Amino acid sequence: MRTVVITGSASGIGQATAQLLRAQGDTVIGVDLHDAEVEVDLATRAGRADLVDRVRELSGGTVDAVVANAGLAIPAPLTVSVNYFGAVATLEGLRPLLLGSPAPRASLTSSMASLMPHDPELVELALAGDEAGALARAGVLAESDERDRIYASTKVALTRWMRRHAATADWAGAGIPLNAIGPGVVATPMTAGMTATAEAREQLLTLVPMPLHGIMGPQVPASLHAWLVGESNTHVCGQIVFVDGGSDVVLRGESGW
Repeated sequence: MRTVVITGSASGIGQATAQLLRAQGDTVIGVDLHDAEVEVDLATRAGRADLVDRVRELSGGTVDAVVANAGLAIPAPLTVSVNYFGAVATLEGLRPLLLGSPAPRASLTSSMASLMPHDPELVELALAGDEAGALARAGVLAESDERDRIYASTKVALTRWMRRHAATADWAGAGIPLNAIGPGVVATPMTAGMTATAEAREQLLTLVPMPLHGIMGPQVPASLHAWLVGESNTHVCGQIVFVDGGSDVVLRGESGW
């Protein structure tokens, strides 16, 4: 039986992942603003510190896997605090607890939005660890016609952070596979406003084409998270695995090769 920490566990992909792993017999320590074993606000430094303290207490000092999934999709600075700084703090803060596991694993939720137009300045500020600067830049974007680039920028930055760290001594060198999933459109509370009507769904799918089965339920990306943090995954390292119904193929084609 493994102990897995999942942020954003009260709804959407996080909830589906928690349900799947519990059904497999794993112990899940859910993290969210409410309805979770650990109730903290990952938008704040205090909440991030409390996360580590509470997980250490509940786990006895060792966890087998971390799924940094919590996220927002609103065009506001808060999205930067949660999606990037909250996720990085989760992974960095809990990495020492993974070292006691015989098969430690970590995954995070990126997005196929990481392929969309983004703001290079916001991405670089985030990667530099300048939260105040990143929030200020997001504030400027939020008042402009490029407000939608805030979400994409957080996912670009998070994916680059993962790529930069996955093969280092702290992660691969410590035997910890670190990877990401890149979902397309998932039917969750976060996307409810964008998928409420047939017209809205059609419009969204023109931007995010999903020729294979269309919009998915949260159990689909949850299954990918479950495999990435399972003991079977011994060598996938530093990858963003797109589970997007074909969006990556349609948008990028052969450009990566």
